[in-house]
Amino acid sequence: MLFGSVLGATALGVFVGHRVSHLSESLREPFGVLQAAMLGVVGLILAFGLSLAVSRYENRRAAIVHETNTIGTTHLRAQTLPEPIRSRSLDLLVAYTEGAIELSNVVPGSDDQSAVIADQEGLHRQLWALGGEALDEAPNASAPRLYIETLNEMIDAQTTRVAALNNQVPSAILYLEILGASFALALLATYLTLIGRGLAGILAAAVLVGFLLLVTADLDRPTRGLIQVPDTVLEDELESMRKPPAAAAPDVKPVD
Repeated sequence: MLFGSVLGATALGVFVGHRVSHLSESLREPFGVLQAAMLGVVGLILAFGLSLAVSRYENRRAAIVHETNTIGTTHLRAQTLPEPIRSRSLDLLVAYTEGAIELSNVVPGSDDQSAVIADQEGLHRQLWALGGEALDEAPNASAPRLYIETLNEMIDAQTTRVAALNNQVPSAILYLEILGASFALALLATYLTLIGRGLAGILAAAVLVGFLLLVTADLDRPTRGLIQVPDTVLEDELESMRKPPAAAAPDVKPVD
């Protein structure tokens, strides 16, 4: 659709240029000034839109790394909890990490994303209940208190990641980029046709602008297209969590 818009506008400009070629002497100068001004404005708009998309992409990458770190820390600290809370918490954390990976494969704002988030919120409640139970049994012990702290950070990290996934470049900016680029390319094609230049330069400009628009849109859709936010760190963390726990369960319950 993006390439269709820019190439269609370019073709329209060539057509108009041929139709008014008999007026080239009077139209050449005003079209030259107008297309130069429009190209400058569109260049700024494209750069602005691309910078917005890149910053959001980097925020999503940072959010997934932060969430992975909090999950890993929570899993390690859960190994120091007394049984049976320890085993139940470790199993829930594995399921939670699987849901975090699934979150990378659903479209932001869709019903599938809402379902994944609802499942993870249910796991939050179960994990928090188990953490509270461990803290009630040993309110002065260090392990439950440290576990509760990092569990809270893990819950906050998931909220941050969901917000980053849903934080897209405003649609108005993308529409303005497409509209402005199409109009500028149409003017450029008309001007070059009026002065008798070849079509190679016009097509090269249209393809370049089309790719810039495509990259901007692709960066802004984290789970679709060619450029996606990698979840390799989460997959590696899940593989590590499925191994036998590094720390053994406490032999006895801590004494208050």
